[in-house]
Amino acid sequence: MFTLTNKTAVITGGGSGIGRAISTIFAKQGAKVYIIDVDEKGANETVDIITKNSGVAAYKKCDITSKEHVDEIITAIIAEAGLDILVNNAGIAHIGSIEQVTPDALDKLFSVNVKGIYHTIFATIPHFKQHGGVILNMASIASIVGLTDRFAYSMTKGAVNGITLSVARDYLKYNVRCNSISPARVHTPFVDGFIAKNYPGREEEMFAKLQASQPIGRMGKPEEIAYLALYLCSDEAAFITGNDYAIDGGFTKLNT
Repeated sequence: MFTLTNKTAVITGGGSGIGRAISTIFAKQGAKVYIIDVDEKGANETVDIITKNSGVAAYKKCDITSKEHVDEIITAIIAEAGLDILVNNAGIAHIGSIEQVTPDALDKLFSVNVKGIYHTIFATIPHFKQHGGVILNMASIASIVGLTDRFAYSMTKGAVNGITLSVARDYLKYNVRCNSISPARVHTPFVDGFIAKNYPGREEEMFAKLQASQPIGRMGKPEEIAYLALYLCSDEAAFITGNDYAIDGGFTKLNT
């Protein structure tokens, strides 16, 4: 079950965290994985992890905020190996209310979290219209519930949900499925860096506080998100499209 043998997957932001977990698990299940990322060091480390475990992976440096660059890279990948799965995982965060979001910060967030997804889907849709395919977008619980000081981030992740629904509807007749995942807080290097930057000397205290904010009592693991991604991109999920899946340790339903 959940085999991806003979399938090609493009995963954005595969150089660390959730993207690395998705990349390694997809490769383990037989997919040929292409990682597109601006983080050359991290992406190459992911490729090394995969190839050392007998998987097949390649890295293509790509800035997803550039439509021309995305078009070039996706076209090259399709010519080289075809394409069956697109996972839009790359994204950036922002802390602050509307009063703390500058126009430049908003533009940067929108360029990565929204336009980046637009660019990759736009580039892959002509191929998917001919051959079918699966698109998985990474949203967030920030698009489902109100979170303090997450104005701009929540806005962009709400847009991801809109993209998912629209693409699922418009390309259903072409055998293209499109879904999204909305994680709660997941323990990644980003979280550790955020704590170290914003709470120097209080790292252990803040880590424990973030853990406790999930009803289940801990943050998620990147691999747990990746297993859900595997299911949604596998043939076993062929009846699923146009849905968003919260994977949140009970955060959206069990918080009081």
